[in-house]
Amino acid sequence: MKAKDKGEVLTKFRDGKIDILVATPVVEVGIDVPNATIIVIEASERFGLAQLHQLRGRVGRGDKQSYCLLFTESKNLQTLERLKAMEKHNVGSELAELDLRLRGPGEIYGTMQHGRKMLKIASFSDFELIKKVRKEAEKIFPNLKTHPRLIEKLATINLKQVSPD
Repeated sequence: MKAKDKGEVLTKFRDGKIDILVATPVVEVGIDVPNATIIVIEASERFGLAQLHQLRGRVGRGDKQSYCLLFTESKNLQTLERLKAMEKHNVGSELAELDLRLRGPGEIYGTMQHGRKMLKIASFSDFELIKKVRKEAEKIFPNLKTHPRLIEKLATINLKQVSPD
């Protein structure tokens, strides 16, 4: 849908002129409809836990009891464990860390959203080690953000910058 059409539909939904909204995950962020009380997410195993957390945040914004229903046809135990975590955790960062441990990091510059853990010794969730490594790297490259070799490498992979944190 075009932005104008989406805006009109969301306004009608918010005003109660439309009772049911069927949408893609485009509703993940920025939609505030206090009278929305149920969200049904099909093929929920295809989403990361942090994204599911954002989606479930679209309901329960008013004073009525709300529900997030996750559906999957998967029988995979890891998938079921991931989805079960949505019942126990209400903090997005905790869910993201759990997902990282269970599914792996995926590709930073590719299209794969999950994958094997490629580190042989360290862990992507070992934040203390990551901080120490960063400090050591900054000693070697004090102006890391402006380092010519880094800028050159970023250009070859079509990136303009790397977040410092």
